Amino acid sequence: MELEAAQVIAAPPALVLIHDGRLRDEVRRIAAAAERGLDERGLPIGRHSWAAAPLVILDTAASAACAEAGYLRRIGVVLVTDGAPGLPDWQAAAAVGADLVIALPGAAERLIEKFAEHAEYRHGDGVVIAVAGAGGGAGASTLAAATALRSAARRFRSDTVLVDAAPLGGGLDLLLGLENSTGPRWSDLVVEDGRISAAALHAALPAAAPGLSVLSCGRGGAGRLPTEITPAAIHAVIEAGRAAGDLVICDLPTGPAPHTESILDSADLVVLVVPARLRALAAAESVTTYIAARNPNQGLIVRGPAPGGLTAPEIAEVLDLPLLAAVRPQPGLATRLERGGLTLPRRGPLLTAADAVLSVLSSPVTQGVR
Repeated sequence: MELEAAQVIAAPPALVLIHDGRLRDEVRRIAAAAERGLDERGLPIGRHSWAAAPLVILDTAASAACAEAGYLRRIGVVLVTDGAPGLPDWQAAAAVGADLVIALPGAAERLIEKFAEHAEYRHGDGVVIAVAGAGGGAGASTLAAATALRSAARRFRSDTVLVDAAPLGGGLDLLLGLENSTGPRWSDLVVEDGRISAAALHAALPAAAPGLSVLSCGRGGAGRLPTEITPAAIHAVIEAGRAAGDLVICDLPTGPAPHTESILDSADLVVLVVPARLRALAAAESVTTYIAARNPNQGLIVRGPAPGGLTAPEIAEVLDLPLLAAVRPQPGLATRLERGGLTLPRRGPLLTAADAVLSVLSSPVTQGVR
C-alpha cells in the first residue's frame, strides 16, 4: 500500500564531517538541544551518503577536502567555524557550495534553524530510479519505459519523468512511439546556472501518457555527432524532478560515462536488468561492481529465457543482489515495438517487473534494498 503524500517520518541523522574537536563538541551540544541525531564520519565517504543525507555539516578542512574530491553540489550543506569566519572559510564554503556559514558558538540558533528546516522526510519529495543493463540488449530501456508508464497509470507520484541518458541508444521517444511528437530533446535543452524548472519541463516535454514526460536523446543521423549530456545538466533535471515530488526514472547507457556517475550519485535505487544467460551474468558482475562503487542501493531483475537453465536465485547469489523479480519474455513485445511503440499490457511479465520496481519505492526507506 502506498503512503499518503502528506505523511512524514523523521529524517535520517544529519551527516557531520568535522575535523576540529571543539567544533564537533559544539555541534553535538546544539544537536542535543534540537533533539536531532548526528551521523559523524571521517573522510572519505561514499557519494551516495553525501547525496542522501538530509543535512551536511562541515568545517573548513572537510569542506576543502569534499570540494577537491568532487562531491556533487546539493542543498542542505552548512559550514561551521570556531568564531567569526575569515577569507579561507568563505572560500571553502564557496568551493563546496555551502548554503550558509555559521560562526559558533555565537550563532548557534542559526544551526538550530537549519536542523528544523531539514527535519522531516516528506513523501512529496521526489524519488530517483536508475535502470542499467548487463550489456546491450538486456532490456533496461524497455523496463525503464514500462516502469514510467506504470507509474503514470497508477499515479504513483503526481508526475513521472523518464530521462534518456543513453545517447547511443536510439532514443526513448522512438521506443515509445513519440518520435514525431513536438517538444525538446536533450540537444534542445539549455540549462542555465545549473537549475531548471520542473513545471517548465512538464509543460515542454513530449508526454507518453497523462503525467508522464519524456526527455529523450535525438538521433544523430549521418555526419552528426550524438547528443552530449553533461553531468551538470543531468543533475539539474534530476534535482528539479526531486524537488517537485516527481518520480524520475533514468535509462543508463552501456558503459561508464561522467553523466552516468552523476545519476548513480543521485539515485535512490539502481535496478540492474540481467538476461538469464552465462555471458550476461559475466557482464553483470562488472556492471554491479562499477555501480556499487558509487551507490549501494541495487536491485535485480532477471529476464528469461534461460537457454542453459541458469536460474534467477543463482544469478542473485552470484551478484549478491536482492532479487526483485524473475520474468519470462513478454509475448509479442518485439512486434509491438516495431509497430507504434511500447504500450503497457494489462498483465504479463513486463507489468510484473514494473510493479516489482515500484513496490520497493512504496516504502520511504530505499536504503534497505541492499
